[in-house]
Amino acid sequence: MAELAGLEDPRAREVNERHGDDHGVNLGRLRALAKRLKTQQELARRLWETGDTAARLLALLICRPKAFGRDELDAMLRQARTPKVHDWLVNYVVKKNPHSEELRLAWSADPDPAVAAAGWALTAERVSRKPEGLDLAGLLDVIEAEMKGAPDRLQWAMNNCLAQIGIEHAGHRARAIAIGERLEVLKDYPTSPGCTSPFAPVWITEMVRRQGDKAS
Repeated sequence: MAELAGLEDPRAREVNERHGDDHGVNLGRLRALAKRLKTQQELARRLWETGDTAARLLALLICRPKAFGRDELDAMLRQARTPKVHDWLVNYVVKKNPHSEELRLAWSADPDPAVAAAGWALTAERVSRKPEGLDLAGLLDVIEAEMKGAPDRLQWAMNNCLAQIGIEHAGHRARAIAIGERLEVLKDYPTSPGCTSPFAPVWITEMVRRQGDKAS
């Protein structure tokens, strides 16, 4: 904890706080610290229990993803107050855990929008990597009905799932683009030069174009 405190950078904190993250540690330096510590599951659990955001991010980098139980991960997600901790927990730990599918189903139906967002993030991953058994048309029905009015974090996750369906599954592409055009979610999202807009119709079209370029 003392070493993490020594890595605190006021400028990094200022940038992070604009995104809802209450820590001031440069993530590159945090990753370097994690690389030095290597995997330490017990230390990871103790760091998580501090409640400190930087400590929790470090914990997620040095833990063993498969060592957590289902209920433990559920509790951790509900404790993850900030966007970065939430995202790293889902992407670095839950996706690699044997309970990920069970949690995906439970979280997707959770009344807490932050928890539901994690469920949708896991669903987007399945859309891309293991779509067998998913009802893609049914997912599009839910997105069409609920995404426009969803809270920000949940809306972002649903939009990501919409884009992945359109990018990865040609049979559903036209409908995915049409839903995006009709709902206009993230249409005016500020996008840096050289980056792809998160507006689903633009995102889908650009990624499909890139895949075509690779294939040729």
